Amino acid sequence: MNLVKCLISSLFGVAVLLFFGLAYPHHLHYQEQYQLFLFDSTYVWEIVRQPGGIADLLGRFCTQFFLYAWVGAAIIAILLSAIQLLTLRLVNSQLAYGLTFVPSFLLWLYLLDENALMSGVWAVLITLLITWAIVKLTKGWTCRVLLIAVLPLLYFLVGPVCLPIPIDSLWSGIHYHRYPTVFPWLLWGAALSIWMIFGLNFLIRRRQVHFSHLSSLTPYLSFLLVAGIMGTLVWKNANFKAEKVMQYDFMARHQQWNRILQTISAEKPNNQIGVTVQNLALAMNGMLLEQMGNFNQNGIAGLLPDVQEDATSPLPTAEAFYQLGMINVAQRTVFEAQEAILDFQKSGRCYQRLAQTNLINGQYAVARKYLMALQKTLFYRDWANETLPLLGNEEAIDKHPEYGRLRQWNYKDDSYFSDHTTPEMLESLYSCNPDNRMAYQYLLAYYILTGDRERFNQFMSTKQ
Repeated sequence: MNLVKCLISSLFGVAVLLFFGLAYPHHLHYQEQYQLFLFDSTYVWEIVRQPGGIADLLGRFCTQFFLYAWVGAAIIAILLSAIQLLTLRLVNSQLAYGLTFVPSFLLWLYLLDENALMSGVWAVLITLLITWAIVKLTKGWTCRVLLIAVLPLLYFLVGPVCLPIPIDSLWSGIHYHRYPTVFPWLLWGAALSIWMIFGLNFLIRRRQVHFSHLSSLTPYLSFLLVAGIMGTLVWKNANFKAEKVMQYDFMARHQQWNRILQTISAEKPNNQIGVTVQNLALAMNGMLLEQMGNFNQNGIAGLLPDVQEDATSPLPTAEAFYQLGMINVAQRTVFEAQEAILDFQKSGRCYQRLAQTNLINGQYAVARKYLMALQKTLFYRDWANETLPLLGNEEAIDKHPEYGRLRQWNYKDDSYFSDHTTPEMLESLYSCNPDNRMAYQYLLAYYILTGDRERFNQFMSTKQ
């Protein structure tokens, strides 16, 4: 493989890196928050004992690094570049050079879906690695027999992507997509395209077709053609609206209130999650009542939306519940969001918040369960180790700048809360602790958005 081809492969990797690092970083954050990778033998065994378990395990291992978008982008770039290079090594045809990028581009398209899992990429890569090893070490009929004989092993390692034809009874249940009922056509397209390139290359060699009349620039022109078509498809199919929604959710998760204010000043959000996060950031900075009229509102749904039965939309609402001091409601919302994850994984983000809510509520045994699990992770371990000493230490919790404040703001008496936010909930929260300025802002904002002047004036008169 000459220097120019190495350079082109490197440029392809850089393009993937820049796309996911600059244009699609929050899709990577989204992926990370819906799994909990544990360095635990039981957890690992439960994964690898299933068909396709090795690819699944490697995919989950990589996804934990998506907490840091540029690291995740680099991992994807390396994997897709490796797939292209292996395809090129196996084909080694001037005419088919541009086609060697097709599988990697199809996997790039596949990963535009926030619910497409990294196990699919690993399945294709491992299949290529084993095929390349067999082809290099053996020849003739020995090579063909080994390729057939290794299929059962490949199926156990990576799942049915190693097979040229998807069979319903084989692929159902393999962990390639978060939605169990969704068939990952692009992943299968990437796998099948490799076999088609192999077939084309075989026919060229079998018929002893020579292309000495072709220009030396032909391979690179074929690459430009493939890159132009596939690159356009990638850009047109990227869901940048979802990326923006995920950005607001990410900023709320990490409590980046000032960054949220800068973002909404440049571009006012017009979706429910964006408006919810916008109003939460305004309230956290004490600006909700004076600034809410300058931004898009979604009625009272822009304050505390009704909790939906999915894993995504409840989390920003749960953040607002938490910051208001409605700890039990926040806890229930986060728990239900985690249970709504469609591939039945757990969530590092949810585990962290559930540990916090149980700590604030004094449910130390439950909080310990979540913290002990987080101790087995790579990126939540330090936080868990710092939080464990707070369990049962009432004085330390009361002095904590966040947990102490929220414990004071929390409801003092048990009561029933409906799924629909009502002013009575906010009134009760504020009456428990008049220092809770968050509840004060949300309550008056509720009256303003509903046009309830009578209750607004009545509330204001009781304060005077």
